[in-house]
Amino acid sequence: MARNKDGMSKFPWLRSLVLLIVFGSVAGAMLAICERLIWIYSAIATSSPLLAGLVVLLLAGLLAGLFWVIWRYFNLFQRRPKKPRPEPQVSSNKVEAAEDSLQALQKQVSQIQDEVMRRSLLERSEELRQNIARPEFQVVLFGVGSAGKTSLVNALLGEQIGDVGAPMGTTKAGQVYGPIKIKGLKFPIAITDSPGILEAGVAGTKREGLARRLATEADLLLFMVDDDLRSSEYEPLKALAKIGKRSLLLFNKTDRYTKKDREILLERLRQRVREFIAPEDAIAIAARPAPLTLESGETVTPPPRLQALLDRMVEVLRREGDELVADNVLLQSQRLGEEARTAINAQRQAQADKAIERFQWLAAGVIFATPLPVVDLLATAAVNAQMVVEIAKIYGCDIDLERSKELVSSLTTTLASLGIVKGVVQIVSAAISVTVVGYLLKATVQAIAGAYLTRIAGKSFIEYFSRNQDWGDGGIAEVVQRQFQLNRRDEFMKSFVKEAMSRVMQLSKISEEV
Repeated sequence: MARNKDGMSKFPWLRSLVLLIVFGSVAGAMLAICERLIWIYSAIATSSPLLAGLVVLLLAGLLAGLFWVIWRYFNLFQRRPKKPRPEPQVSSNKVEAAEDSLQALQKQVSQIQDEVMRRSLLERSEELRQNIARPEFQVVLFGVGSAGKTSLVNALLGEQIGDVGAPMGTTKAGQVYGPIKIKGLKFPIAITDSPGILEAGVAGTKREGLARRLATEADLLLFMVDDDLRSSEYEPLKALAKIGKRSLLLFNKTDRYTKKDREILLERLRQRVREFIAPEDAIAIAARPAPLTLESGETVTPPPRLQALLDRMVEVLRREGDELVADNVLLQSQRLGEEARTAINAQRQAQADKAIERFQWLAAGVIFATPLPVVDLLATAAVNAQMVVEIAKIYGCDIDLERSKELVSSLTTTLASLGIVKGVVQIVSAAISVTVVGYLLKATVQAIAGAYLTRIAGKSFIEYFSRNQDWGDGGIAEVVQRQFQLNRRDEFMKSFVKEAMSRVMQLSKISEEV
């Protein structure tokens, strides 16, 4: 039925018509039932009015119970509307937003039980908190090896602080220099000279990984090239811009070109990056001009050409500095948040798996103690309901036992409708016949199958609660099918049945002794 954005039918008259038809059908059925009951009473009353009254009362009670069951299951399988998640209130002030993000991060980290990881993440979050009020800007140099990054640091400091030879990979680890005071800025800058990217070999790959990590931690990124921008340089620059890194593109070693060629190359660079870098943020520099030989034969080294860069850095940091620091803290806190979530999810998964293992063997014991003609999870409904409550608590979801029973009933019906119950019995029977030749007992099969079905149920509920009580687009059937397939591998089944047989045999010995 077509619905508008509020979830209401676009055709209210159609809803009224459907309700009228349903009401008429129910009323007709009730009249027919009443007529039938009167006929039954009349037929029996000729012999015994008392017996006729009891029979009619019994039939009426059974019909009422049937109607109640139908109504109950109709409500159970209706799709429950999702509660709208409250939108987080984010401050328009980026500094306040960064502080709020760090506060939420530290609260999240406190849930981690691993003391080493919890302490590490708390220390890193505290460093980020201090960064908000730190008295300097973090500037990172990034680019291919020997593009002139170290030469630029040397020029800014006015002294030789690093090797600036031609070989690739001169800077093998991030080195921080400063603080460097620049006229026009209230705070100095700290410059990190990162390793070069696009170097060959395993060592080069590791250094590039370090360079990319350092780049993501910058308040301002200086991306250096010494020629036209290659695609291998364009991609990482675009990726950094995509995550919100403020970048200046520096065209270095411009002293090697004529003025006309320099202008052509600079314009070409600006066109290449125009989608994410403003034209005024692509700057031509010469960090270490080549020596010149005068007509007199004297060799002189021209001074670095950095004024355009210094002017732009001052303008950007003076106007955007506080927000750049806050943006950087927000980005880093999000990365730490992802680490914390990964750790918490792994922690919850381990706790939930332990709960499932405990309840699956408990279910096996209940079924073995009271064997039924067919495997039926209703025999262990209380066990499974308690398991659901415990898993929900692990994932921070507060549900009562009544809601837990509804969930178990829904999943049980799904297991039966998909034919998984029958399939599990066949799998377990085959596994037992191979594992224990000649020992194929109905109670044993039922107990092991019940434990296995409890496991599938538990694994399914882990998905449900980890998704904030949502079965996903495919619904409960898809989740159950996936868990059934994941838990039916031959090696796992052999191991599971072997352990289950051991536990069932222990129960059997205990019952015999009693």
